[in-house]
Amino acid sequence: MRVKIKEAIVVEGKYDKIKLSSLVDGVILETSGFHIFQDPEQLALIRRLADTQGIILLTDSDGAGFVIRNYLTGAIDNRKIKQAYIPDCYGKEKRKASFSKEGKLGVEGMQKEVLLEALRRAGATFLEETAPEQGKREPITKAELFALGITGGEHSGQKRKWLLRQLKLPERMTTNAMLRVVNETMERERFFALAAQYDKIANS
Repeated sequence: MRVKIKEAIVVEGKYDKIKLSSLVDGVILETSGFHIFQDPEQLALIRRLADTQGIILLTDSDGAGFVIRNYLTGAIDNRKIKQAYIPDCYGKEKRKASFSKEGKLGVEGMQKEVLLEALRRAGATFLEETAPEQGKREPITKAELFALGITGGEHSGQKRKWLLRQLKLPERMTTNAMLRVVNETMERERFFALAAQYDKIANS
């Protein structure tokens, strides 16, 4: 059974769209990879949908996926965009003869449960569900990331990548993007406990 989502979802290619269409009942658009850079009509359509119902960007976790994501993020009102990220999973899609340049699975290679979780974490509006009442979380700040050694330290990059793997988020995420996802989906205590777990492993 497919789920109904209010926002239009933007993916890179037709196989991503086919995969997502098997579990989402809603508008799904493709950028045709880098072709979006030379397709003003498709960009105009994405902008219109962002204005009317909002959009969710769901690109691959490799470098090309982030180039497309960053391009669209810069071309559309950020208040109308939700960012969905898939984790770094290494492997090869069945239809392909060889691995991708970075060896990572794209949207089409993700399990359905992983894609649904990515959409939930992005804040997708599931039309047939009633969202539970949530108290306001105290956000984690950049200063706290610095105090935890996740930014600004000698081994910060290594710690940040470890945390992203544990959170099933792509390693190419910026610190700001990671902070947004964490603040929207995790309790402070859980995040601090995870950071402490890394320190325990690193010092053992």
